[in-house]
Amino acid sequence: MKSFKTLSIATAAALAIGTMVSVAPANAATTLTVNSVAAVGGTTAVAPVTIPVPDQNNVLVSKALTIVVDSLANNSVVTASATNGKILTTIGTSTSPVAASAGSASASVNTGSGTTATFYVFTTSTSAGSVVVTVGGTSTTYYFQGGAGALNAITMTTPDTGAAGTTQKVVLAGYDVFGNAVSGASINLQVITSTASVTTAYTTESSTTSTTTLGAKTVDVLVPTSGTLTLVATATVAGSVTGLASPIGVAVKTVAIRDLATELASVQAQLAAEKAGRAADKAAADAAAAKALTDAATAKAAADLAKATYIKEYNALAKKWNAKNPRAKVTLKK
Repeated sequence: MKSFKTLSIATAAALAIGTMVSVAPANAATTLTVNSVAAVGGTTAVAPVTIPVPDQNNVLVSKALTIVVDSLANNSVVTASATNGKILTTIGTSTSPVAASAGSASASVNTGSGTTATFYVFTTSTSAGSVVVTVGGTSTTYYFQGGAGALNAITMTTPDTGAAGTTQKVVLAGYDVFGNAVSGASINLQVITSTASVTTAYTTESSTTSTTTLGAKTVDVLVPTSGTLTLVATATVAGSVTGLASPIGVAVKTVAIRDLATELASVQAQLAAEKAGRAADKAAADAAAAKALTDAATAKAAADLAKATYIKEYNALAKKWNAKNPRAKVTLKK
């Protein structure tokens, strides 16, 4: 089989409509398209073709990179292998849908009596990917990257508690049906306190820096000095699609308000009570120790007196015995 001759890829209209690519040996040609529009980029990793993710759970030609290799000899075998993407040999239609769970990392086409091999590459991720097309012994690599689909779910992240009168960080974020961060999404945040309710619209970040996160928006919310604080995030999200994650358009969080002055007073009172308790415990321990010493001294004195009395009485009796029995005297005790 003859080697590829790479053809130029024409600059085209918006990729949201579709992308197509062509590759060719001496007598073969390869074309890259999306929705029948020539792909922009794709020949280098720094300029990948953008492919919208199939958020309707049907991989249509508008959601795939179409790779057509034509002008081939009969019974030619063309293979394709994708990284961070999947390959189909049949694309979905409105009447014959192809689910986003379909496809494989590689595919092979035998042209049989024809002269054309067609592959459809799609992705459900926004990570960079590539596909290697091989005809005979010649391989060519094309690069693509998924574009996040419609907003399907929102989240709201904030601490469970906040000190009265302080500023609380609230992070709003939007995701498509496959969990990819969605930039430029509009999310409303309603801040409800005991005295007011204010709703503000925010837009998720479209770039990432040291202070921002793609697809998210960090908002400062003032915690009231008393009462309650409830946060309600809402957004218009995509409709439910069978086989894909259910939409989530509302997130609610109640933040417990902490009165630091009252908490400090309570802690100080507890500390004072603890110190008083320890002092009382020490006094009781000292009294017990002193009593133990007194009791020991009293017991010793009593024992000493009993011993002395015993010796005195014994010796008195012994002297009388010795006087009457000079030949069988007993020893006096000291």
